[in-house]
Parts: sequence; structure tokens; C-alpha cells
Amino acid sequence: MSEFPFAAVVGLAELKTALLLNAIHPRIGGVLISGPRGSAKSTLARALAAILPDDGEERWPPFVTLPLGASEERLTGSLDLQRVLAEREAAFQPGLLAKAHGGVLYVDEVNLLPDSLVDLLLDVAASGTNVVERDGVSHSHPARFRLIGTMNPDEGELRPQLLDRFGLCLEQHTSVSVEERIAIVQQREAFDRDPQGYVARHAEAQAALTQRIRRAQSALPEIVSEAWVYEHIALGCQEAGVEGLRADVTWHRAAQAHAAWRGAAAVAREDLDIVEPWVLAHRRTSPSDQAPGRHSGHNPPPPPPSSGTPPASSGPAGSGSDTAGSGGQGQWGAMPPVAQKSVSVPAPSLSDMVAHERGSDCARASQAPAVVRRRGHQRRSYLVSPRPDWFATVAANHGRWPWRRLQYRKTQAAPPTVHLVLLDTSASTLGRQLLGRAKGLVEQLARQAYAAREQMAVLGFGNDGVTPVLLRRRAPKALRERLDSADGGGGTPLRLAILQAARLIRQWRRQEADLQIRTYLITDGRTRQSLAGLPALGDCLVVDTEQAAVRRGRGEIIAEQLGARYCRLPLSVGRSWAGGQA
Repeated sequence: MSEFPFAAVVGLAELKTALLLNAIHPRIGGVLISGPRGSAKSTLARALAAILPDDGEERWPPFVTLPLGASEERLTGSLDLQRVLAEREAAFQPGLLAKAHGGVLYVDEVNLLPDSLVDLLLDVAASGTNVVERDGVSHSHPARFRLIGTMNPDEGELRPQLLDRFGLCLEQHTSVSVEERIAIVQQREAFDRDPQGYVARHAEAQAALTQRIRRAQSALPEIVSEAWVYEHIALGCQEAGVEGLRADVTWHRAAQAHAAWRGAAAVAREDLDIVEPWVLAHRRTSPSDQAPGRHSGHNPPPPPPSSGTPPASSGPAGSGSDTAGSGGQGQWGAMPPVAQKSVSVPAPSLSDMVAHERGSDCARASQAPAVVRRRGHQRRSYLVSPRPDWFATVAANHGRWPWRRLQYRKTQAAPPTVHLVLLDTSASTLGRQLLGRAKGLVEQLARQAYAAREQMAVLGFGNDGVTPVLLRRRAPKALRERLDSADGGGGTPLRLAILQAARLIRQWRRQEADLQIRTYLITDGRTRQSLAGLPALGDCLVVDTEQAAVRRGRGEIIAEQLGARYCRLPLSVGRSWAGGQA
């Protein structure tokens, strides 16, 4: 079946250039394309394989797709059981990485892959070699391929630790001119009518691209970089606040590839400027561009709230008026964002906070089951039957046949755990240091999750938007600095925060079906937004921070609507964690 020619793709000049640079210099580390469905991501990825030079081998450069359900053994390779049983010798069966050697490895919806697989394939893409070592059986083979990953940001973001591993990142926008739309449809219709004839008409342009890639690859080792080039890259990365030196190395490699593509002998300013946004877009952490924490680069951070006073009857979306006249806190919503540092609070252990009995420290707000299950979803058992480990079996028997004993894989007694915290940073939490005390609670949770080697993610919702304070990662030992950088103010977008949390939970469970997620909604409940029709957040605890003299009791209502447990945030060290106490 003929693929749509790379040279015939309409528009997308930046994306085509980035793919060509990665084809010239695969050690750039791959290209991640973020965009909605129907933006020609997969079309370009497939078309690239057709114009790659054959590297002297008598075969077409392969195009290999990594499916979502692939196992690690299918990716890296495994023991060839057929030869073990027939010839009684250990032999290696190549995986997808070996099959992609010299061509393109395409990963659609890379943000939905398990993190371990993404990390593994990025390591191989950067080194060009796949090394498999298991229980005494060792094998390595070259795996130099052009890595292309695509993702739809509507399905969830890629974790920042993995996002940084991609060399270049480009975002495809949905805005297409009328002229381009017409040209795209016309070209596609012409291809569908006569694929072979259409490809033949573009054969000369395709061959010219192949020849130009080959010349650039040959010239790449001779590209010169003067001292100012390294200084420019270092200053640019420092200004962007990138972590580590991967951005520096990638920027230099991409600039070298672009100079080779132009046919130049040395890296020029234009080479640096063209590739700069593709290198830094997903790595930039400058406080002026995003705060707190890192931002993935796919969705712009929410705009700052207006400094004007919101109307008294702002309706469901304008919750700043909820703070007026409550406990003497004043019109906090009319103020610009206010910093409030963490305040230590007595925090129970994580096991207490997820206790399911009504008589424990944190009680349910309703008689719903302790763990809310998704409709039609049966809770999975985490103790599974052991599976044979063929690598270990061959090694343990030292080549003897028949085998005297089988080796089995270790079973995982418990699933990994992620603590997802939704922290209310709206204006109504600024009185009586409530936001600072809530931050203190989150800090306590982070310390306990760190000790348990569990993961954590924190989203702050306030200032009329949802901002990541800590994207999902191993719980840090110290979180206070990040928490203190989360300013308070504006309205309470509680509905938006719950929807975003539900989307993250869906994404994480698609990646890891057995993942255990515990959600903590820390809020004073002062919002006029309706929570009707919102999805349940599974194992969820609502921590009520309301401390006004006249309580509205919205926290208990929210917990009941979400089928969550409920408890109150203590105002002082002498107060207890009890669902029914003040």
C-alpha cells in the first residue's frame, strides 16, 4: 500500500523541518508532536520513512508502530522459546526496537503508554543501542531509529520527567486557512483516486529530499561550532530555567543538523534561532513564564485574575463574591494574588486519612461504600498467579534438558500508589491563615508519601484557574518551597478542578490499570458552582477548611455529592481530626 508522499503534504513547514533534522541526526532524541486529531501527525510520520536513505542496506527503511498494549519484552526483545525447545539453546528474539533499526519508530498516543516503556525507548533512541540483560542472559544490538511520538493533549499530558527526554517538541494548532483546507482536500482526493500515479508524480521531489538528507548526514561530522555558539546556548538555557544539560546538548545537535541541511559549513545564528522553540518549549521553567513548578508547554498557564472588584451577583462562575461579609474576611476576591506561606498543622498518618470506618478520624459524609467504583468496573485483585520467567529458567538449568525446575516472575503484592491533592487557593482561604494551614497539611502528606516511596501530584485551584503545583512524580522530601509559591486569590473554580482531576485519573489508569489513586480535595467549599453531574473521584477525601463563625457546611455537601469521605482541617494543634467536630 502506497503512503502519502512527504513532499506533497500541504503546509506544516516547521513540523516537516523538525522531522528532517531528526532524520539527519537521530541522536537529537526524537520529535514529540502535540496536536488534536486530524492534524496530519501520523501521515507525516509514515511519509518520513519513505524518504530516508537506506544506509547501504538492501531494504526499505522500516516503519514500526509501537502499540499501546505492547509489553516490555515485545519492545526490547525476549528469549526465542521455539529455538530453546527445538535446539536446546538460548537465542534472542528481536523486538520492535531491533525491527525499527535504520527507520522510524512511531509511537501514537505516547502519553498513554506506561512510563517505564517511554523511559526505555527514549534511552535507546538517545544511545542507539538496545541492551537486554536478564538473569545471566545478555544481548545487545544496534537500534538507531528516528523516534516520532504523537499525543492529543485532550487525553492528558506526558509527565515532565519523560517530556524532557524528547529532543524536540512541536504543538500543532487547529487553525488552518481556507486556502490550505481546500488544497489539503484536493491533494487527498487526488491520492485516493490513484495512489500509485500520485506517488509517481512526486517521485522526483521525494528522491531530491532523500539525496539532500544523505548529503546532510555526510556533512554533519564536519560542521563547525565557534565559541559564541556554546555561549549563546548556555545563556539561553539558563534564562529559560531548564533543568540539567539535556537541553544544551539537544539544542547544539539540532543546530548542527540544520546547518548541514542548509549546506553550510558552520552553525549560524539562524540555525540556533529556528530550533530554539522546539528545544525549549517543553523544558522552560522560568518563573516569568510559569509558576509554580514546571509546565508542560502544551497548554498556556491561566491568565492572572482581574484586579477589579467582581460584581456582587457574579453567578456560578464568579465565586469571589462568596467571601464578602463572611467571618470579617472582606472582599478578598477583589485583591490581586496574595502570598501565604505554609503553617504547620497536626496531620494524621496516611493510613488514618484513608481509613474507611465511620468511627475513625476521617468519617464518610454518606453511607456509600468506602471505595467508590466506576460503573461496571470490578475491583481487580493485585495478587496474581506467577508467570514463568524463561530467561531465568534457562540460566538456572545451565543448558540442561529437560529442565529440572522452572523459575517464576516475582508477583507484585500491591499496586503503586499516587496521592492526588486538589488544593483550594481561592481568595476565601486567605483569612485566618487557612491557606497556609492547608499547605502545611499537604506538606505533611508529602513527607509521609516520600517515606512510603509513593507518588504525588498537587493541583492548585484559585485565581479563576487550575495550576499544577507538583506534576506527578515520586513524592519529594521537601515541598514547602513549591507550596509557598502558590499564591491565593480570585474565585473558586472547583468544578474545573474536579473535571481536570477526573481526566488525570482516567489517563493514569489507562497507563496502569492497577494503579491506586487517593484523591484529597482540600477546600472551604465557598463556591456557587454546581457540582451536579460531576464524575466520582474514586477513593477521595474532602478536607473542609471552613472556619467561619457561621458555617455554610458546603464541604459536607460536596463530599456527599462526590461519594467521598469527609473531615475538617484543625485550626490549632489542640484540635482533633474528627469528622463531626469543629
